[in-house]
Amino acid sequence: MPAFAAVLFDFFGTLTRPVQRGPAHQSTADLIGCPVDALADVLDRSYYQRASGRLGDAEATLRWVCDQAGVHPPESALRAAVTSRHRAVRSDTRLRDEAVPVLTALKRRGVRTGLVSDCTHELPAFLPQLAVAPLLDVLVFSVQVGRCKPDRALYLAACRQLGLPPDACLYVGDGGSQELTGAQRAGMTAVRLAAPDLAEHLVFNAEPDWTGPALRSLDGVLDLVRAGCEAGTPAGAVSGGGPGAVGTAGG
Repeated sequence: MPAFAAVLFDFFGTLTRPVQRGPAHQSTADLIGCPVDALADVLDRSYYQRASGRLGDAEATLRWVCDQAGVHPPESALRAAVTSRHRAVRSDTRLRDEAVPVLTALKRRGVRTGLVSDCTHELPAFLPQLAVAPLLDVLVFSVQVGRCKPDRALYLAACRQLGLPPDACLYVGDGGSQELTGAQRAGMTAVRLAAPDLAEHLVFNAEPDWTGPALRSLDGVLDLVRAGCEAGTPAGAVSGGGPGAVGTAGG
């Protein structure tokens, strides 16, 4: 039997390659009549407000962002900007090469899988189009739950959907939003993905002092599931979390 009955993954920076806001966000800024740097500043400052869904749906949220930026586009431009922002966030999202193979291998071993993501309205809309979608048994999005990591509600929501206790679940994430500490407090085993390319990844509220197990690649998850963490750091893992970055992810 595997050491864990389920593996829950973060999305941005974990199942995906490092995230940066790309050039497609310029189109959104142009539509609302706002300099792209000013738009990014508001998005940065409001990430957790937006990711918790407290500002309303995608259109209401962008209207609030416009107000904060001091611009007031007509409704037709605002609606077009919502679509543009969806495309921009989608274009920033590139799955890791190992994401689908690792999820497929877990499924073949009878291990349940899930996603627990701090995200804004765009990810729930485009995730079904991604190759990982049919390989995930449960999806928990902060924008739908109304809470952000490290709130226990997100992790426990995934457990309820899986029908499993927290201690039967392994949580894997890059460490943004204090997610690893949050998973531990919820009763899960947590491991940090410390892939070398994450030096270029921008995240909110990172936890650079993480001292728990860490992996260089998602492939190491399979070793953890097979062997568990009880005997120490398994093959493919490195000790400690290493430095974290602070910035934006999926925002």
